[in-house]
Amino acid sequence: MSGLGLRAGDPRAGPLGIMQSCLDVVIPYIHDRKQFGQAIGEFQLIQGKLADMYTTMNACKSYVYAVAKSLHRGQTTRKDAAGAILYAAEKATALALDAMQILGGNGYINDFPTGRLLRDAKLYEIGAEPRRSGAC
Repeated sequence: MSGLGLRAGDPRAGPLGIMQSCLDVVIPYIHDRKQFGQAIGEFQLIQGKLADMYTTMNACKSYVYAVAKSLHRGQTTRKDAAGAILYAAEKATALALDAMQILGGNGYINDFPTGRLLRDAKLYEIGAEPRRSGAC
């Protein structure tokens, strides 16, 4: 696998943790933040965005876990591992951007970890880029 294998506790599965952290920040915020006399979590747009974030995170988990299982059985290739890592990294960046958008201006200040989550997600994405790392 020359550096692409997914192992237990592997830091390349970090995008999954970033996605979970984004949801962990957003969910309490949408219940606490009030606009127009109601929690923003009651707005249909926010509910749809949250559903998309949750679905994306679980799809990435399924993909990464399936590749990891195949890798454990010796039934996967470097391209499979690289694809899982890259896909999860790209989606982690998208989720971090969604989290920042939901938090509005609060997403940019250091009172919330969304800015750090975005930076971390983008680093995973850059590191997982097959064209740059020579993985494929």
